[in-house]
Amino acid sequence: MVVKKGNRGGMGGEDAEEELKRDPLQAILLADSFATLFRPITLERPKVLLPIVNAPMIDYTLAWLESAGVEEVFVFCCAHSKQVINYLQNSDWFDQPNFSVTTIESYNSTSAGDALRLIYEKNVINGDFILVTGDTVSNMSLTQALKEHKERRRKDSNAVMTMVIKQSKPSSKTHQTRLGTEELFIAIDPDTKQLLHYEDKADTLKGTVSLDKGLLIENSFVSLHNDKQDCYIDICSPEVLSLFTDNFDYQHLRRHFVKGLLVDDIMGYKIFTHEIHSSYAARIDNYRSYDTISKDIIQRWTYPLVPDVQFFGNSVAKPERQGTYRASDVGLSRFAKIGPFTVIGSGTTVGSYTEVSNSVIGEGCIIGSNVSIDGCYIWDNVTIEDGCKLKHAIVCDGVIIKSEAVLEAGVVLSFKVVIGQGFVVPAYSKVSLLQQPVKQDSDEELEYADNNSGPIETTSISNTPEYFEDELKTELSDSQMQAVSEVGNGGLGFIWSVSEGAHEDEWRHSVAPIPVDRLVEIIKKQAAELEISNDDGNILPPSGELEPNSMNDSDEDARDDDAHFEKEVEATFLRAVDENVKEEHVILEVNSLRLSYNLTATDCASALFYAIMKLALDTPHGSPGELVKNVAGVILKWNKVLKYYLASIDDEIEVIQKFEEMCLDSTEYSTLFVEILHLLYDKDVLQEDAILNWASEKEEAEDSDKLFVKQAEKFIQWLNEASEEEEEEE
Repeated sequence: MVVKKGNRGGMGGEDAEEELKRDPLQAILLADSFATLFRPITLERPKVLLPIVNAPMIDYTLAWLESAGVEEVFVFCCAHSKQVINYLQNSDWFDQPNFSVTTIESYNSTSAGDALRLIYEKNVINGDFILVTGDTVSNMSLTQALKEHKERRRKDSNAVMTMVIKQSKPSSKTHQTRLGTEELFIAIDPDTKQLLHYEDKADTLKGTVSLDKGLLIENSFVSLHNDKQDCYIDICSPEVLSLFTDNFDYQHLRRHFVKGLLVDDIMGYKIFTHEIHSSYAARIDNYRSYDTISKDIIQRWTYPLVPDVQFFGNSVAKPERQGTYRASDVGLSRFAKIGPFTVIGSGTTVGSYTEVSNSVIGEGCIIGSNVSIDGCYIWDNVTIEDGCKLKHAIVCDGVIIKSEAVLEAGVVLSFKVVIGQGFVVPAYSKVSLLQQPVKQDSDEELEYADNNSGPIETTSISNTPEYFEDELKTELSDSQMQAVSEVGNGGLGFIWSVSEGAHEDEWRHSVAPIPVDRLVEIIKKQAAELEISNDDGNILPPSGELEPNSMNDSDEDARDDDAHFEKEVEATFLRAVDENVKEEHVILEVNSLRLSYNLTATDCASALFYAIMKLALDTPHGSPGELVKNVAGVILKWNKVLKYYLASIDDEIEVIQKFEEMCLDSTEYSTLFVEILHLLYDKDVLQEDAILNWASEKEEAEDSDKLFVKQAEKFIQWLNEASEEEEEEE
């Protein structure tokens, strides 16, 4: 492991240092999600062992805990517990110095509450501990959060938990975060950071949330937020475990435990928040967050947990241009085309004229010729025959996709499924060798456990041969014959039906982008904005329009959101370049991103301009003159798309300011600022008024902000004179 181990101290003072040395920092890792959101995959493999960018989820969580200074981790296993235990025993996690991993197995726990009650009975937790799930990806330091938690505990023994949160502005249209989770509404004391109210939109009625009048009376100031993400990383005192033991109705960590403490005015227990800004922390909660976090890993927001860093057991993929990573032994045909933000694992072969972009390909895959793969997650040992088309799909280990088959957006193929020749799998379909369970458990109940944990009513055909001779087919059961016929000629698998009322969840939580037509539909149907009312019915400012003073937003958080959007637009643009996507389709995709991030056309113009200029810079060139030619070529081709978002002079000024930023970061561009500014003027990207207004706005600026205005003085003077001549002629 090459992730550098951090210092978990930082409390200051000899007493604090002695306390930390006396009590090794412990963590409880829940290796069971107690949910069904990753079915049908999790009927056969536990969620924490599912790969994300070719490494099991639990490896990311353990690597972070080790680097953050945790010394003892207790891994709670229930669903598929034997698989989790066997994986850890065969990994190097049990052999790390100063990092102890111990498994705790249960056969009948059905919730996080049951898990914590069992751990309490084991009497293994000696002090404050970190509570986290095994689907968490983070690179945050625990030092400051631990320091704050311990200082509060010394002053107030009722301060039993500190929750880690991060800004994540939800879309104003879908009320979803970029992780696919529902809009979260919380109230925080701005001075103490105490959590006063916690409610996700799924719990609200008619789009409203209620605040108790007493909360407003008892607290002089309350910060109301709908732009925070719960990272599901908690620093807990030992009392948390005893509280679960004393209250058997506590099952869910948030809906029951957190909300229970917030409304309990007898015991007086308190929960506080710790907000991170530059660090990364997110939980893989559904297929959309799986997609989002995978992209974040590829784009290196999670550093040092990135594809070119060695985890235990995973092969290192070497970084290449445009966010591409490839293992050293990948067999790539000279006519294959690998697009941006793609990872290809060890031992995989890719055939002639195949195009792969924005995708993760696992180890040992065989991909034929003339195959198109975009936005997909292909796991290990998958065979994709010639002429197949896959878009925004998840394909599990051992799947065979026969020639000319098509996977439409949002498809999930579970383990060893076979898709017949030329068969089109409809959008958002889930296909498995297991029949759909007759009984659908709730999200709080167990996904599926080993045989000794209680069976689920399914029919398996996993032991059926991959290819069927005519005489063998006559011996198959009706259900097996159905599985053969459901996914085309020579196919094998059951297509699961979507329960009534769940169709919206399919596209909301899919790895596929939310379709533009759906977004338009949402906008048309969207009711009045969310209202926040207290129990007396008095109206407070709508969520999203809270007074700036109460939001406590940091500029750094806003920049973080903008940076994510910029990366997404860049990925979309590079794919358009690689695949020759039509201009109108690029505009549709960028508009979809704009709505998802709740940003403006000006933001789109800035992000697109950055992507265009970065492509020109990344294109090989041997001299400044060749770089200018690169810029001219890219601008000429994509002028129409960029101009679509330049509706005003202000938008054009934003582009100039973006170019200034790029010049400060690139010595190559900084010496060419005037020449390229002139080029953008000649190509009608920038109007004369935009350049002159930009220069005028800089007049009162500090000298350090006038660097490029001074470089462009002669050009600006020429524009002014030309403008004056035109006025005289008129």
